[in-house]
Amino acid sequence: MEPGSTVGVAPHTISVVVPVYQGQATLSALVAEIEPYFKPSLTNDGHLFVVSEVLLVYDNGPDDSAAVMRALAERFEPVRCIWLSRNFGQHAATLAGMASSGSDWIVTMDEDGQHDPVYIGRFLDVAMRERVGLVYAEPTNQPPHGFARNTASALTKWTFTRMLRGGDIGSFHSFRLVLGEVGRSVAAYSGAGVFLDVAMGWVNLGVSRCPVELRAEGARPSGYSTRRLLSHFWRLVLSSGTRGLRLVSILGLTFAIGGVAFAAYVVIGRIIGSTNSPGWASVVVIVLLGCGAILFSLGIIAEYIGVSVNMAMGKPLYLIVGDPGDGPLGRRPAVPAATAPHGPVEPG
Repeated sequence: MEPGSTVGVAPHTISVVVPVYQGQATLSALVAEIEPYFKPSLTNDGHLFVVSEVLLVYDNGPDDSAAVMRALAERFEPVRCIWLSRNFGQHAATLAGMASSGSDWIVTMDEDGQHDPVYIGRFLDVAMRERVGLVYAEPTNQPPHGFARNTASALTKWTFTRMLRGGDIGSFHSFRLVLGEVGRSVAAYSGAGVFLDVAMGWVNLGVSRCPVELRAEGARPSGYSTRRLLSHFWRLVLSSGTRGLRLVSILGLTFAIGGVAFAAYVVIGRIIGSTNSPGWASVVVIVLLGCGAILFSLGIIAEYIGVSVNMAMGKPLYLIVGDPGDGPLGRRPAVPAATAPHGPVEPG
């Protein structure tokens, strides 16, 4: 084979997984940008790759994304639609797409146009150059969100890194490349309540980053409400391990030491005569703080128990079904409702 020739070289096959919640206005443009990579392409480092499939995972959003997905699947052969039985959230939809993939690598992307498919080849270069199985996008610009959400995201990353897991949550991003066999395995063992990136960190040999520039979101409202973002954070906390339970122990020990120290202060003050008060205020404050610490600790423990119970009961993280438009729910009346007979209908 001549130097620089790609004859006889098997390309890296890539599955692109796109969770779809409100993609009616943005999906067509995204798939159009991926289309050039349906044919074998070369990365900057000379690796041959091809996007062998685009998996659009329908998460039952409020718009007409389903119709757009069907049209794209008819137009482009590599596009496949994955239908979920109800709304399960972005993480579950991503895992459903991973489980349904069949390529060497998996790239996960958002539907809103922030992620540019031109970086797919660059992700692959980083993975091959550094011999790692997971590559995250590393934004070079400020994420296109509001100040409050960006601040909350930074605080979440600091809390997770410093207090919970000690890992580098700063690497986590929804725009990522992962080895296909690793992604499919993670989709198989991840249970309800497990944070996707934490689960992948359990088994990946190495993790790296690839600098990317994020684009503005498409013309659609964000699917993340305050409630969803808080739920997202709490799932991250609970799936980070048992360090949260250790914090409960530390909290209890801290209050115990503080209580002993305060009791010693009161006793010594009474003996030397420097303390002369009935003590109602201090007692009430101590009782309230102590009860608050106990209830907070019990709440954290209860959350861990709840996650364990959900997993023990076999609660599914997602359920893949057929296209609802082709099933019983998609059938139209045989005759108009006003003229429909109210008894048995003769065959034919």
